[in-house]
Amino acid sequence: MQDLYEEIVRIKEEGKRGVLATVVRTQGSTPREVGAKMLVHEDGSISGTIGGGRLEAAVIKEALDTLATGEPRTIHHDLTGPEASEVGMICGGTLEVYLEPILSGPKVFLFGGGHVSLPVARLSKMAGFRVAVIDDRPEFANRERFPEAEEVIAEEFPSALKKLKTHRESYLVILTRGHAYDQEVLEWALGTAARYVGMIGSRKKVQTVFSNLKEKGVSAEKLNSVHSPIGLDIGGKTPEEIAVSIVAEMIQERRKGKGRGV
Repeated sequence: MQDLYEEIVRIKEEGKRGVLATVVRTQGSTPREVGAKMLVHEDGSISGTIGGGRLEAAVIKEALDTLATGEPRTIHHDLTGPEASEVGMICGGTLEVYLEPILSGPKVFLFGGGHVSLPVARLSKMAGFRVAVIDDRPEFANRERFPEAEEVIAEEFPSALKKLKTHRESYLVILTRGHAYDQEVLEWALGTAARYVGMIGSRKKVQTVFSNLKEKGVSAEKLNSVHSPIGLDIGGKTPEEIAVSIVAEMIQERRKGKGRGV
């Protein structure tokens, strides 16, 4: 059982998904007792077992259907006929299985701990994002300044980038203090599987960074996927207003909203 929970932690850390199937009720003869668990991975493979045979195959299929909706549910199985004979039962029985989706949840990585990052971190946390802050200045990247962050890294960007664990539910928000840092982080970001990559800056700055990266071989397709200038066009001027536009755009990406971007 402990190995199963460790596997759940692992897939969440890697940004993967799965469904935990738990036997919650039995009646009559059943292959496993109440509390038996099986983790169904998003590719259909499993860890643990709730009995094998047609029962297990059916639960795997229903677990993948549950993963598609993201909503937990309880399913009922009547272990008679073919199902009962496959697992060696004589009388058969019934059981209920609770299917619980295991999702990593979105995480926003804020590159730069300046005045815009402060409200972005707070709003991101309120909106259900996990938060990480990365800056090469300890006075800007610390837990006193960012109490909402679950991860704070204060070191040079080249070494910090090597430590980050991003995945397809990652949101990368580039708010550094200079062109060179922006370009360095953006080049790295475009090599990840992140769902969202955004970079703050004027159109002139964005054009300069993009032009430099094109010369280094970064494709136009990848550059076109970057949200820059970052945020929805709400006319924001203050750090707080800009933060609202950035977090709103991340929510739009997460929920597949239809609001108009910049």
